[in-house]
Amino acid sequence: MAAAVAATDRGYSVTPRQRLALLGGLLPAMVLLAALTLAPALYLFVVSLTPATPTNPSSLTDFSAPAQNYLSALADERFTESLWVQLKLSASTVIAQTVLGLGVALLLDRRARLVQALRTIFLIPMVLPPIVAALIWKILYTPDVSPLHRVLAAVHLPVSSLITNPHTALWAIAFADTWEWFPFTMLIILAALQVVPREPVEAAKVDGARPLQLFWYVVLPFIRPAIVVAALFRLIDSIKAFPLIYVLTSGGPGTATQVTNYYAFTQAFNYAYWGYASAIAVMLTAGVFALSWLVSAVGTRSSAHD
Repeated sequence: MAAAVAATDRGYSVTPRQRLALLGGLLPAMVLLAALTLAPALYLFVVSLTPATPTNPSSLTDFSAPAQNYLSALADERFTESLWVQLKLSASTVIAQTVLGLGVALLLDRRARLVQALRTIFLIPMVLPPIVAALIWKILYTPDVSPLHRVLAAVHLPVSSLITNPHTALWAIAFADTWEWFPFTMLIILAALQVVPREPVEAAKVDGARPLQLFWYVVLPFIRPAIVVAALFRLIDSIKAFPLIYVLTSGGPGTATQVTNYYAFTQAFNYAYWGYASAIAVMLTAGVFALSWLVSAVGTRSSAHD
């Protein structure tokens, strides 16, 4: 009854039968969501509490030392090194994709037909299958077959393979990832620019505001939430840069590009340490949730101050 009264106060009334019908309509989606996401996540956590390995089937039910995998990970230098590699890759790609997406969105915020055609062209990298994008950059980074390397050699500027150099391999992957996914941030920011009220913009122009002042003090406060959302999505997705790393470097040279999820992959499928790999995946997931909450909180606070 109280819920019905509250619903009436918000401008609509929901009877118990209607509420039951709504729940019935949501139930299939909720069951499917639980089956596809919650159940595997719960199983992953359970496996992380065991020394599970396919060479010893009884290890799947061994809960004698549930924290051992987590303690081992914290003492594993290769795990902590993979976290540092992941941090560098995520920070560089998220910053580059956000800045580049913002810049291109500002350039494409026009009504001309040519600009509208360019918008479609800029979306091509994002809609390519990740493995196809990785193969494209594999060719571009391989000197023997790369047209880019041939052009540089023709002008007497030969460059060695970037993905075989431990000092440049990670940044080569970051560049490829930025090329593939900056259209995502561009699309979100461009959508926000399309709904910026024109009255404040026109008023600022009449008052003599320069383009930089117009953007910083008028446009940016309106689109900042969209920028935060775009950066947040890319931050979460940056943890999943698996296809590029798998195709381009396989975590090498050495461990120069071995990010945390790729390290978990090698532990699970190269060495069959399923329990240990599951613990790494659980910690990585928890870290993504914590980092996402932090970025969202900072963005919300800055928007509130505006």
